Amino acid sequence: MDRLDNTIRPYAWGSPTAIPHLLGTEPTGEPQAEMWMGAHPGAPSRTERGTLVEVIDTDPGRELGDRAVAKFGPRLPFLLKLLAAGAPLSLQVHPDLAQAKEGYDDEERRGIPVDAPHRNYKDANHKPELICALTEFDGLCGFRHPLQAAALLDGLGVDSLKPYVDLLHAHPEEAALREVLTAVLTADPDDMTHTVTAAAAACDRLGGDYTPYAGITHHYPGDPGVIAAMLLNHVRLQPGEALFLGAGIPHAYLSGLGVEIMANSDNVLRCGLTPKHVDVPELLRIVRFEPGDPGVLRPEASPDGEEVYETPIDEFRLSRYVLPEGSEPHDLTRETPQILLCTAGTVRAGEHELAPGQSVFVPAGEKAEASGAGTLFRATVIV
Repeated sequence: MDRLDNTIRPYAWGSPTAIPHLLGTEPTGEPQAEMWMGAHPGAPSRTERGTLVEVIDTDPGRELGDRAVAKFGPRLPFLLKLLAAGAPLSLQVHPDLAQAKEGYDDEERRGIPVDAPHRNYKDANHKPELICALTEFDGLCGFRHPLQAAALLDGLGVDSLKPYVDLLHAHPEEAALREVLTAVLTADPDDMTHTVTAAAAACDRLGGDYTPYAGITHHYPGDPGVIAAMLLNHVRLQPGEALFLGAGIPHAYLSGLGVEIMANSDNVLRCGLTPKHVDVPELLRIVRFEPGDPGVLRPEASPDGEEVYETPIDEFRLSRYVLPEGSEPHDLTRETPQILLCTAGTVRAGEHELAPGQSVFVPAGEKAEASGAGTLFRATVIV
């Protein structure tokens, strides 16, 4: 197996302290948002044999296993991350596989450069993802029931929000949510700035259920995404709890440190809380206007001590081992590729001793054992 040397991405929303604290390093004062583990061409992990992209390209069957190559192609189909949000990320959705292929092919036909700021589809893949909290973790996930959203907006006492409140009382619910989100994102910019400013003042004054949105307004003053965010469920994960974010589900991470895993894609359509491009018509084509509970996931324990976060996705499978002092070694050998990440204590994986934030790549079929006292996350695929 290969010890990984991973890139930390300095996105502006990143916490300057959370990842350094986990790694036991000194903060630089700059944001450290994500540490990428995998073979994404944008920032592949490095090994003594070269980048993980180069390692896999040399012999995909050996590194990934023939069954994984047959199912997903000669590429590692997931990207594992440490994600540290110090400020809200953009409100966003991801397409399903058919939508991604259609959108990518359309933009290719139209000759839109893949790095153009108004391009929606960087590749032809979907991007389901799972976030597992390492600390208390705040986020937004999926639509509230319209009457709940109406009550939240009405409670602000902002007159210009009244039309949205009235619309949210209409039926069917999906049509009401679609109409309100469309109205918010296409409103006159000056009028919306005044509305968001008034809403921000009310959130600050009222506190309670409005506290998460007060924080958002301070980071994105005047952004229509503030009102869009209030249509969504606020979720606070405790360490070990997770959220699965499937296609079309609007979401945003607000604060906290977590382990994130996703299909290997860059496709994002934004709803707000961002200076980047918002393609409203395409967004409305992708969003699933289905209200409901966000569905907090807790791991399901197996007899061998593995705790699995069950999702409907084959491109990734995330689990963890919480290893007590003096526990017997766990056999982690699989016929699929794996990345093992230590997040607490000290764990021995094969010949490698891992401290928090350190990781290894395990080729398909290679003997792998874990022992020690700590927490080890395991990322692999289902074939």
